Amino acid sequence: MKQTLPSRREFLCAVASCAAAATAAGCSDLTHTGWFQSRFREMSEAEKKDLVAGLEKSNTARFGKEVTVGVEPPMAGAEFGYALDISRCIGCRRCVYACVEENNQSRDPQVQWIRVLEMDKDKGVDFAHADAYYDAEQVPRDGHFYLPVACQQCENPPCVKSCPVGATWREKDGIVVIDYDWCIGCRCCMSACPYGARHFNYAEPQIPAEQLNPKTHYLGNRPRSKGVVEKCTFCIQRVRNGRYPACVEVCPVGARKFGNLLDPDSEVRAVLENKRVFVLKSELNTRPRFFYFYGL
Repeated sequence: MKQTLPSRREFLCAVASCAAAATAAGCSDLTHTGWFQSRFREMSEAEKKDLVAGLEKSNTARFGKEVTVGVEPPMAGAEFGYALDISRCIGCRRCVYACVEENNQSRDPQVQWIRVLEMDKDKGVDFAHADAYYDAEQVPRDGHFYLPVACQQCENPPCVKSCPVGATWREKDGIVVIDYDWCIGCRCCMSACPYGARHFNYAEPQIPAEQLNPKTHYLGNRPRSKGVVEKCTFCIQRVRNGRYPACVEVCPVGARKFGNLLDPDSEVRAVLENKRVFVLKSELNTRPRFFYFYGL
């Protein structure tokens, strides 16, 4: 395979990005960048199988239980969308903890891909006065409503544009993914995301072996390491196998809807066609595939 040399811009981006990550994440190897990994060679199917087998073997040994790593590709004819009924959400945070368990997020230090914001009904959707750390004996609290926020799976994602090494991209089914092996920890994507939906592992993630979800996906919930960014993937390991995301299944009030935007009979299409729908920060033209609506 003929090798192509990087442009001056590409090479400088690789050098600058790795230098920035050296302090934040301990990166000191220039070959740990998207430029080298994507251009050094194109992996064959056999090489991909070897990579997955190696991950399964190492994680099985690490956690003492059989771990599988799926590589299911995007489903043909599907573009996933999500809809959340603000009028029903009660702020119980069951979605948060179901997400943590399903997606193998660190327990110590805590990493949570979903944030539930408590807002004052008199102020409406007001991020300046939202409280993500509310502590209530019982929810919902009088005079308040709740707005869960996670990755918006944008059609025009600024995080993807900002990554200097191509470690994050949008799949054909609409899911924005991260390859943790390419991520150099520069956190440019975190700065670019207007929704605060990306999370950095400042320390080695801690997942008790008995709490590990062993059914993982290469681009989703496989165990991560210190110095990389992670985010919601609509439970890619589930939805590409015909299941709902964990947060949809666990919601006790049915506030969460998920489905194929290209399917006219899907729940999410029914919401878009029949309810009052809005997206967060529409003025930024990120074109989210996460919709909010009032069902009552």
